[in-house]
Amino acid sequence: MTTTGTLLALKCTGCGVAGLTRRADAWACGACGRRFPVVAGVPRFVADQYYTGSFGYQWNRFARTQLDSANGSSRSRDTFLLKTGWRLEDLRGMRVLDAGCGMGRFAEVCADAGAEIHGVDLSVAVEAAHRNLGQRPNVHLYQADIMRLPFVDETFDFIYSIGVLHHTPDTRAAFLRLCPLLKPGGRIAIWVYTHELGRRFAGGELLRKVTPRLPKRWLLSASRVAVPLYHVHRLPAVGTWTSWLVPTSLDPDPLWRWLDTFDWYSPTYQWKHTYEEVERWFADAGLTDIRRGEFPVSVWAVKPPAR
Repeated sequence: MTTTGTLLALKCTGCGVAGLTRRADAWACGACGRRFPVVAGVPRFVADQYYTGSFGYQWNRFARTQLDSANGSSRSRDTFLLKTGWRLEDLRGMRVLDAGCGMGRFAEVCADAGAEIHGVDLSVAVEAAHRNLGQRPNVHLYQADIMRLPFVDETFDFIYSIGVLHHTPDTRAAFLRLCPLLKPGGRIAIWVYTHELGRRFAGGELLRKVTPRLPKRWLLSASRVAVPLYHVHRLPAVGTWTSWLVPTSLDPDPLWRWLDTFDWYSPTYQWKHTYEEVERWFADAGLTDIRRGEFPVSVWAVKPPAR
């Protein structure tokens, strides 16, 4: 089945009525009169970033760092395949939801595969995504809350959320909000942090009691310590202790480890989960063919076809 090119009906996030009308500078609801402005090319279904301000700051600062087309690698593509278990050829012509698109690294992968990709983010990271991908006819971006998305049920053939749901106030609740948006026979995949990280990086857990409250500009500067500290962390014996006390990214690329370190210490919420816990969410949602990915904790499944 191919859905690319068919009209997607947007839903009012206020009254829940489908069928918003596009005006010159906004989407309007004929039922309740609400208007959702289009600012800098992006429809805005929220008036604030709420708890995601660090991500808006982060992804506009590192807008192209992890974009395959900008860095000449396939790292985002490889990560997408590892954490979804999907084949890119299966996405061609499909309507796909990127729940938490950030600056668009995975949306680009799907767009290149020929999908009609709809990316949402609660933060102004969508502005970076629009600069990166907004000119593509098969990419559609929205600033919206996962807990109240502007889509009617059974809209998407594929839904993924990679590294996002554990940064919401309630990971399980956010996941369960996505499942009704999936068409019967459609596929959903998520990746969330493993509970093992809390034990492995205990020092970082202690630091995180303070770091999310720090000014973002200051924390960004402090996170740059990851660039030289990488070499200390790799030393025998000494590195074991420094990695435990002050964990930073060990990515071989200096810019990526600066980014990843800020990404670890800045979010308001950062929950950790087990495979068993996440699989229960999938079962509770009525999904079938539930499978574990090799990268913890990645899980994917299928929504049963309509009877």
